[in-house]
Amino acid sequence: MSRPATFVPPAGARAYSLRTARGEFAVVDAPVADGVEPRGVALLLPGFTGSKEDFNPLHVPLAERGYRTVAVDGRGQFETDGPEHDESAYAQEELARDVLAQVAALGTAPVHLMGHSLGGQVSRAAVLLDHSPFASLTLMASGPAQISASQQERVKLLRDALAVMTMAEVWDAIQAMEAPEETATGGLDGGLDNRADLRRRWMGNKPAQLLATGRQLCSEPDRVAELAAVPLPFHVLSGALDDTWPLALLDDMAARLRARRTVVEGAEHSPNTDRPLATARSLADFWDARTDSAL
Repeated sequence: MSRPATFVPPAGARAYSLRTARGEFAVVDAPVADGVEPRGVALLLPGFTGSKEDFNPLHVPLAERGYRTVAVDGRGQFETDGPEHDESAYAQEELARDVLAQVAALGTAPVHLMGHSLGGQVSRAAVLLDHSPFASLTLMASGPAQISASQQERVKLLRDALAVMTMAEVWDAIQAMEAPEETATGGLDGGLDNRADLRRRWMGNKPAQLLATGRQLCSEPDRVAELAAVPLPFHVLSGALDDTWPLALLDDMAARLRARRTVVEGAEHSPNTDRPLATARSLADFWDARTDSAL
């Protein structure tokens, strides 16, 4: 999971429930910085076990580049409600239609769409349903098909645990498996306070959502050829040390999509929290090129 240094939105950003035709979704909405010319709006989708707070480090640098950013908890994710046990509510097409409803509710189309990991697969599905509300698509640390074999094994362990344990018990088991230094600090400068936020986020996830989306990550087909036929500009961004999808696979996907390719040095699976300034700069550079070409 991404581990943001804080769950507190940056100054100027607003946390609220976005009302859509498909229900309400918890968002963090950050406006363009004062005195900066607006250049566009971006919708940011988090990954598996993540949340809208994963993008907190990106809001300010992107606002300073002229972009309003709206980060969202998907259905059944952290502060957005969803069925506890009905996995059908989390079918990929259902989640994709949620994204289209979110854009419609913002009323600012076309928007730049960016999805991290699982969020990238949901983003792709939304674009394949209807690309017209989008100005571009960025797939961040999100590959062409299923996750690597080692990550599939981790997801299987989680699914097996959820079948016999409560969410609280699973959280305790996950913490017991972490390295001692991570257990002491939460793996972040935020320390114990941040660790409480991470637990609160985990407890907010609906088990059915984790089970359904975990299966998706382990069985997603390669839809790159289908996506390449969509008339949108694409961006494939990842950390240099990501092992959820091999970098060579992401390189190949970018070539097949004729996409801009960005590798963020020093970042692992979450460049948004590992190297936020470099990540924000790469995103804004890509979006700027799209905006300038439309003028």
